[in-house]
Amino acid sequence: MRICLIGPTYPYRGGIAHYTTLLARHLRESGEHDVLLISFSRQYPGWLYRGRTDRDPSRRPVQTEAEYLLNPLNPLTWWRTLRRIEQWRPDVVVLPWWVPFWAPVWAVLGRGVRRLPGAPRLLFICHNVLPHEKGTLGQWLLPAVVRHTLAPGDGFIVHAQSSAERLEAILPEARFRVTPHPSYAALGRDREKALPVPVPEDRPLLLFAGFVRPYKGLDVLLEALPSVLARRSVHLLAAGEFWEDVEGYREQTAALGIADAVTLLDAYLPDEQLAACMAAADVVVLPYRSATQSGVVQLAFGYQRPVITSDVDGLREAVAHEQTGLLVPPEDPAALAAAINRFFDEDLGDAMRANIQAQAGRFSWERLSAALLDLARPA
Repeated sequence: MRICLIGPTYPYRGGIAHYTTLLARHLRESGEHDVLLISFSRQYPGWLYRGRTDRDPSRRPVQTEAEYLLNPLNPLTWWRTLRRIEQWRPDVVVLPWWVPFWAPVWAVLGRGVRRLPGAPRLLFICHNVLPHEKGTLGQWLLPAVVRHTLAPGDGFIVHAQSSAERLEAILPEARFRVTPHPSYAALGRDREKALPVPVPEDRPLLLFAGFVRPYKGLDVLLEALPSVLARRSVHLLAAGEFWEDVEGYREQTAALGIADAVTLLDAYLPDEQLAACMAAADVVVLPYRSATQSGVVQLAFGYQRPVITSDVDGLREAVAHEQTGLLVPPEDPAALAAAINRFFDEDLGDAMRANIQAQAGRFSWERLSAALLDLARPA
């Protein structure tokens, strides 16, 4: 099958760039498909992107061949991209969807693809149907934007049942498949031996990783930590670029009297450093307020690291309670502290690591590819 995949890839950074890259690589390495990966000559304008840069600093990045044609702010490049797709004559075109910024370009490309000779199938991979943070569009306008953008799609991949329900509410006739977010284990093959910052080696290490945003609940974890420290010495490494004021978190650790037990690393970690953090952690703690899926969970599982996380949306589908991790109510520091204490009191790590390894097939790229190919066939 000839598959045109559009989305971010190296040198762009972040989970969706990793996802696009790994999917393209898997499809190519299967030997069964021709793949054209079209990426961006420019991704976000500086005034919109909250991070310091959208470029990946990894020394050994995960990458694959791509053509960098598309600028979401330049409609001329949308037309050139359509011309390239028409010239290449794919059987299926796959677009990613995650935030409303992409609505104009995907709406134009989607409708343009539907009019191409040969009528290629149009599929969307919905990393989020609706964004975590609603912003200025408001709850009433967001569904309309999503509906207009995704309406040309012949099929949709979502990674959680909750996302499927949101999609059905917006597009009742949508044809979709729910399949788990695949593993990011490949990001850790060339990990650093040393952590990016020193942490105590004589006590268990808790890891909170990824972009730090309000919905991810780092403040909840900090509130839970005194109750954990009352039982045992642990250290928390919170590693990732803070998309809000890091000083607020430093003030919180000081007010709680836990500053000596917390390292706040405000930096986007290259792949090899993030993998080193995973390898060193005893458990990954992700007290999200909401989530449809998490690449951090999949990287943790790639290192057979149990995950303690919130019982919300897609996370409860990814993390099997008492098998590969523990689920707790969101925004409940007492319950989170109790779960962390239980993890160590009952010495759950070894059994959970074995379960993670046994369940690795749930999170394979083969499973995602099979779902895509199923949707690529006419209903």
